[in-house]
Amino acid sequence: MTVDGRAGVELRRSADRAVTTSPGLLSRHSFSYGTHYDPGDVGFGLMLAHNDDEVAPGSGYDEHRHRDVEIVTWVVEGRLRHSHAGGGDRVLGPGCVQRVHAGDGVVHAEVNAGAGPLRFVQVWLPSAQPDEPPSYASRCGLDDALAAGSPVVVASGLARDAGGPGLRLVHPAAALHVVRPVGPVLLPSAPCLHVYVARGRVRLDGARLLGEGDAARVTGGPALSVRPAGDPDGAEVLVWEMHTDQERCRFRARWRGGHLSGDHRGPPVAVRGT
Repeated sequence: MTVDGRAGVELRRSADRAVTTSPGLLSRHSFSYGTHYDPGDVGFGLMLAHNDDEVAPGSGYDEHRHRDVEIVTWVVEGRLRHSHAGGGDRVLGPGCVQRVHAGDGVVHAEVNAGAGPLRFVQVWLPSAQPDEPPSYASRCGLDDALAAGSPVVVASGLARDAGGPGLRLVHPAAALHVVRPVGPVLLPSAPCLHVYVARGRVRLDGARLLGEGDAARVTGGPALSVRPAGDPDGAEVLVWEMHTDQERCRFRARWRGGHLSGDHRGPPVAVRGT
């Protein structure tokens, strides 16, 4: 961890993340996850988990169960097939966003449906409706909006974003923005803000260099900007805006026997025939 010179900004470097590997899969965890437990780093704001997964062709997560969480996935590269016990099956490509509200329980699978590598970033939020049946939604076709270089709300439960182009989340206090900056861009302000570089390199407020996999955890709502620090077509930044008490920016998630509450995903397995 690096504390930025500005109050309320902590930089987290890619190399400091815990890593889980198995045949065909590499997963990097921004917070404690699975058997990786750091009592001082079990979440941020409303985020229970933040994982960056790389999946080889023909591999993925076979059917597994969740409950009490809302799972939001952004596809960075490749083709992700998501299927669930209710009979739904959809393939998502780069620039697609999906949410699974597990509610009182869901069984689903996530596998690489393409001939090349798959990479996606996934965030877990606490369920706002834990006793409701599960629900699913996805949204693609956001590339034109992202090409303008300004932050695009790709998923949100905030009332102000109702009717917008982004996917509707169940949680009412969180929004995911994606920005592919072509110049300086002002980021949203919120009590808790998580800035993650999915691709390329950017400068935060014109000074701090952030590379792929680096993150900034921002509390207290200081206005920040990012700009590309290299190929202007190569940077992609995921920004979670979370409206919760600042004290919860350092909350302690429930930890049950080596798993976060809501984490029922078994070990990754090779999936044949996909």
